[in-house]
Amino acid sequence: MRSSNFLFAVEHTSTPAVSPASVGIRYGLFVGIIASILSFLQMSFIQDPETPFRWLSTVVSIVGIWLAHKQFKQVNAGFMSYGQGLGIGTILSVVAGLISSVFGYLYVSFIDPAYMNRVMELQRAKMEARGMDDAQIEQGMAMAEKFSSGPIVILFGLILVVIIGFVISLIVSAFTKHTRPEFE
Repeated sequence: MRSSNFLFAVEHTSTPAVSPASVGIRYGLFVGIIASILSFLQMSFIQDPETPFRWLSTVVSIVGIWLAHKQFKQVNAGFMSYGQGLGIGTILSVVAGLISSVFGYLYVSFIDPAYMNRVMELQRAKMEARGMDDAQIEQGMAMAEKFSSGPIVILFGLILVVIIGFVISLIVSAFTKHTRPEFE
């Protein structure tokens, strides 16, 4: 009888039922696909990329991170440390960033190659409206062109999404964490 109690004690560990990585990847796929759909809608139907619609992807990221934390806690007896929450959100952001950045690159390279020209002309008009001189406008346009062509779009898109996702994860994890008691 005594050995069965020992077996029960050995089986009861604090190892999570799922890993933060698996939850982050799963929800990162969902967030990346939804963000890509939103990007497609914005690039296809809205002329100005600086519309408030662009913030909808950030809202999707916040909700995705919160849902991932909820799922992780649900399968881990309601517990999640701050570090686990931060890890889930960061992994989610990397996966979502890869998906949405690759989609953005494919969109501007193959689906609608004229999109970047329209955006650049819109930016030029905005610079002119602000009263910038021709030299400043040309310098700004040259810099924008360097960062908006080729695979560098994927790199900068990924970096931006991961930084924003990390900051969101810092904040959301502070509210969703529920640390396991030390002496259980």
